[in-house]
Amino acid sequence: MSINNLRDALLTALARLPGTREFHLHVLVSSPRKNVSIFPFAIPRPRAYLQDILILLSEQTTPDSPRILVTAIEASVYNIASTSSAILYISKVDSTGQATAPSPTYCLVRAFLSYYAEPATRPLAADRLWIQLFARAQGQYLFPNSVEYSGKRPLSDVKLCAWWKRVFSDVAGELEERAAPGTKIKLYYILPGYSELEAVHALKNASSLAMVAATARSPWTYGHPYSQTEIPLPCPPDTSEGKKNLGHFIPWFEDDPKSRFIDEIAYTTEGDVKSPTRKRSRTSSHGEGSYSEHDDGAQEKGGKVGKDYRPLGDLRKVTRDEFWERMSFRQECVAGAVTGFFTMVVSSPTSDAKDVSFSTRSPLEPQPGQVSSQLNKRILASLTTNVEFSTVERAIRGTEIIEGAIRGLCEGITSLPTTLTHAAAARTSSKPREFDRRTPERETSLQPPLLAPPSTPPPRLVQGKRVIPDVSPNPFPEPVTSLETYHSHIYGSICVSNPPLPSKGAQGALPNSEAAAAPQVTVLTARKKKKRAA
Repeated sequence: MSINNLRDALLTALARLPGTREFHLHVLVSSPRKNVSIFPFAIPRPRAYLQDILILLSEQTTPDSPRILVTAIEASVYNIASTSSAILYISKVDSTGQATAPSPTYCLVRAFLSYYAEPATRPLAADRLWIQLFARAQGQYLFPNSVEYSGKRPLSDVKLCAWWKRVFSDVAGELEERAAPGTKIKLYYILPGYSELEAVHALKNASSLAMVAATARSPWTYGHPYSQTEIPLPCPPDTSEGKKNLGHFIPWFEDDPKSRFIDEIAYTTEGDVKSPTRKRSRTSSHGEGSYSEHDDGAQEKGGKVGKDYRPLGDLRKVTRDEFWERMSFRQECVAGAVTGFFTMVVSSPTSDAKDVSFSTRSPLEPQPGQVSSQLNKRILASLTTNVEFSTVERAIRGTEIIEGAIRGLCEGITSLPTTLTHAAAARTSSKPREFDRRTPERETSLQPPLLAPPSTPPPRLVQGKRVIPDVSPNPFPEPVTSLETYHSHIYGSICVSNPPLPSKGAQGALPNSEAAAAPQVTVLTARKKKKRAA
C-alpha cells in the first residue's frame, strides 16, 4: 500500500495492531481557505491558510458484525507561507470505549502526528511545523453520551497528560532515527500551577514503565517555546516602535484557554474609550450632497493618516513569561484538575524536489481528495448533535448514520446544479429574436505584426524561492467530491490478523512446573506479652 495520502498512512499504521478485526477509516481534509485569526493581535496580521481535519475510525470484529465508531480526531492546520511555517493544532480526540483491546486510539494519533511531522510526507510547503495541544481530561468530547457506556474508562487528568507526553516522545524518537542532517526537534510542556519538579514527579507517578522509558529517550523542556531563538517563530514580531506585542507570540485557537486569556488582556483595559466617528454634517438644506469642510472621516478615507497601530489593551506590557505565569491562576487551570500544554517543533530543510513541486502552485489550490469546509462542518455537526453512543445499539445506529452521510454527500454533489444546466440548454436551443442584444463580431482585418510574441515575465524570487502572489478573493472554486474521491482518498478499510495481545496476568514460559508455582510466604504472628503474676 502506498502512503501518498493521509488515509493510506493511517491504515498502514493500524495494520500492525494485535488481534483480528477490520478497521474502516474516513478522513475528511478540507481545502485551504484564507484565515487571519491565528494571530489576531499581531501588527500586521500574517496571512494564513486554514484546513480542517476530521478522522473517524470504526471497527468490525467479524465480517457479519456491524461497524461501531471507536475513535475520532478533530484538528486544524494553519499554513503561514510568509515564514514557511505551519501549525497543527489538535483540537479534540475522543473514543467510545467500545473497541477491542488494545484500543487503536494511541496508534491512530501517533500515525497522524508522524504524517505531518515527517518532512517526506508533510503535504505542506513548510520548513517548520509546530504541533500544539491543550490536554484537559473530560468524559466525552466528540461522541455524545459515550461517557454513559459502562466500558468507557476515560483517563484521569494526570494520566492524560502523561499519555500525551508519551505520544509526543514516540513521534519525536521516530523522527530522530531517520532525520536528515540539519533537522531540529524540540519538545516543550508546561502544567499550569506546577513547578518543574512537581510536574516531573506527577507525570512519573501516573506513567507506566513503558511511558517512563519512552519519555526518557527524548529531551523535554519545561516551559513555553516562545522565548527560544534557535527556531524562528511562525509570526516574528515587527521590531519597529509600537508594533511589538504579545499577539505576535501566542496563537489563537478555538476552545483554548490561551485564546480566552489573550482576549481579556486585549479588551479588558482601563484605558480611554474611543468615541465613534462623528457623521459628516450637511451644509445644504436641499440635500444636494455638499458637505462642510470639517469632515472627521475624510482623512481616514483619503489615506492612512488616522490609522492606529497601537496594540490593544495591555498586550504591549505583558511579557511572554508573565503570560504563562498568570495562566496558572486561570479558572480552567486551577479548578482542581491538572491540565497541560504540549508543543513539538520540527525544523528541517525542505528537499529540492519537494520545494519545486510546492513552489509551482498556490497555497489556496485544492489538492486531490480534499473536500469543502462546509461538508466537514456538516459531518461534525451531525456527529455531535444527531447521534449518541451511550449503548452498543445506539452506537451501531449512529455509525450507520454518520458513515452513510459521508458517502451520501460525496455522491450527491458530483455534478453542477441542474438549474444552470437547464438554463444554458434552453438558451442554446432557442433562436435569437430580433430585439435581443447581440455581441458584435470581431473584425477579421489583419493586425500589424508585433515585434515580439507576448510572454509571461519570469517569477519573482526571494531567497531562491518563488513568491506566489496573494490573490483575493480565492480564485479556486470549492472542490467537488465524487464517489471516485470517496474511494480513493476519503474511505478505506483494512483487515488485521495478528497474534492477540497477551493478557496482563499471563506468565512467561518457565522451565519447569516448580518454578511456575507461587513462592511460599511465611506468615509471622505477633507474640502476646505475658502478664506478670501479682
